[in-house]
Amino acid sequence: MESEEYSSKSEVVNDLIRKARDRQSQIEKIRKKLIEAENSGFINQTGEEMLEEFKEELRFNGEL
Repeated sequence: MESEEYSSKSEVVNDLIRKARDRQSQIEKIRKKLIEAENSGFINQTGEEMLEEFKEELRFNGEL
């Protein structure tokens, strides 16, 4: 152990486990939010339809 932060190898291992669990928890929260967003039905357009709508807005505003 090169760092003075830990007094034993078990502290290093425990800290790594804790960090891995925290990271996994964050990933699960993000995944849950993404699934909720996908299932919300907020957008019914295809990617192509959205792109065309954006282009129409730009044309209308004189930006395209």
